[in-house]
Amino acid sequence: MKILAIGANGVIGQAVVKHLSQLHDVISVGHSRGAVTVDTQSKESIQALFEQVGMVDAVVSMAGNGAMGSLADMPDSGYQTVLDSKVMGQVNLVRIGLEYLNQGGSITLTSGQSSNNPSPGTAAISMATAAVNGFVGAAALELTDGKRLNAVSPSFVKETMEMLGMDSSTGMPANELAAYYAASVSGLKNGVVYQAIGGLDE
Repeated sequence: MKILAIGANGVIGQAVVKHLSQLHDVISVGHSRGAVTVDTQSKESIQALFEQVGMVDAVVSMAGNGAMGSLADMPDSGYQTVLDSKVMGQVNLVRIGLEYLNQGGSITLTSGQSSNNPSPGTAAISMATAAVNGFVGAAALELTDGKRLNAVSPSFVKETMEMLGMDSSTGMPANELAAYYAASVSGLKNGVVYQAIGGLDE
């Protein structure tokens, strides 16, 4: 398959690209680094990306900025960043990307476990991840030509927790998380949110 991997420079993205590259032709897309880049907060940038790479068999998005802060202290800009990046950035990847997706192809987005297991300071992120999950479930019902749309909802990634100086004993290694994205790409499910919280059960 020809797979477009967006957000390829992050911890999750690097693991997903490594995993998928074992069997597929993966085009790695970064935000500002790499041969191919995209600003997912710009529809024009997304359109230019797809015009550059052409038709693909799958799109995998690990993109989307989050903002943490208390309900009392989070500024409007924090909420807007999450909405523009995590939500509308990925929504527009779908809206535009479907035109460049081959018959039977798939798009996989990234949400997150904060909507299922929130903690203080994650109101903005929880709002965004819930929105992505809701979009995937509804939008998938309208797809044609065997095209599919799913999301992966990761728990805390072990490597990220270590970089933040957190106790990483409960984190999921990025290479294990990558298997969920591979299952979405290679499987037959549509409109599913893969809950990446333990061993993969396809």
